[in-house]
Amino acid sequence: MQTFSASQGALIVNKLIKVIQENKQYLSDIDGLIGDGDHGINMNKGFTRCREELDKNPGDFSHSLKTLANILIMEIGGSMGPLYGKFFKEFARAIESENNIGKEEFGNAVEAALAGIQTISSAIPGDKTLMDTLVLAFVAYKKALADKKTFKVALDEMVSAARTGRDSTIEMIARIGRASRLGERSRGVPDAGASSCYLILESMAESIKLLIT
Repeated sequence: MQTFSASQGALIVNKLIKVIQENKQYLSDIDGLIGDGDHGINMNKGFTRCREELDKNPGDFSHSLKTLANILIMEIGGSMGPLYGKFFKEFARAIESENNIGKEEFGNAVEAALAGIQTISSAIPGDKTLMDTLVLAFVAYKKALADKKTFKVALDEMVSAARTGRDSTIEMIARIGRASRLGERSRGVPDAGASSCYLILESMAESIKLLIT
């Protein structure tokens, strides 16, 4: 059975922090086309603060994600701080009692994270938000599990669907948030939240594939 240990999970968060730091400018650039232009800046601020906290107080997968969640919720403004904070908080809560995490446990955590966001956001696929990435990714992952596919294959299919979801936002007209005021002018640009969500899911998947045995 393909699993990784909770103690190894800190490596997943380490890579996640690096990916956001490396894509700070990209995320702010695309956000600037139809939004405030601060998405990458805010994300980088929160993830870098998490790096500082984990350097002082390291821990396992759940601990690392809780640390990230608390910083995003308490210290990062805009809509992304609370949304991603809720995502990581519920993800962490779903796995906190697990010593080993396999495909079912990971799927349950993603489902919990999605449900958490839905408690504070009314966004649905088609609104040009991170939900266009996250919902498609989750549905694809759950289908892979139902089809009895391996953990690695399920992760690959999740990432492929996440990419499709991200790219689908390019031709959408924003229906929620600041960009919704632009109407037709919001078309032709990928949503920054959908893009950062893709980066997060892809990074987690690639890290997990290196850890599972």
